[in-house]
Amino acid sequence: MQNEKILIVDDQYGIRILLNEVFQKEGYQTFQAASGFQALEIVEQHSPDLVLLDMKIPGMDGIEILKRMKVIDEGIRVIIMTAYGELDMIQEAKDLGALTHFAKPFDIDEIRAAVKKYLPIRSN
Repeated sequence: MQNEKILIVDDQYGIRILLNEVFQKEGYQTFQAASGFQALEIVEQHSPDLVLLDMKIPGMDGIEILKRMKVIDEGIRVIIMTAYGELDMIQEAKDLGALTHFAKPFDIDEIRAAVKKYLPIRSN
């Protein structure tokens, strides 16, 4: 049986590695993307169950990435990560169906709890 799949989208290498490590330890299958184009390719090829999406990514911004992800997979679950104060972006993302948001710097335990809530691991 395949593990639940999480896609981590952030242009900051350190954050991707941190989240990747945390969620692999929790038993999820993880994918990483540093750009919107990479992220959309992974959504098309691997159909992740949940996406952790940073809103401030060079090139294609988080809102655009979120819109395009929803076109590929309407039911995709997305948690957004934002810099402090991007309130208009947060509201727009929630209107587009984002589940919840975290401001950076985030508390890793809070993100873990949110992921467990929205994507519980099925036991075999």
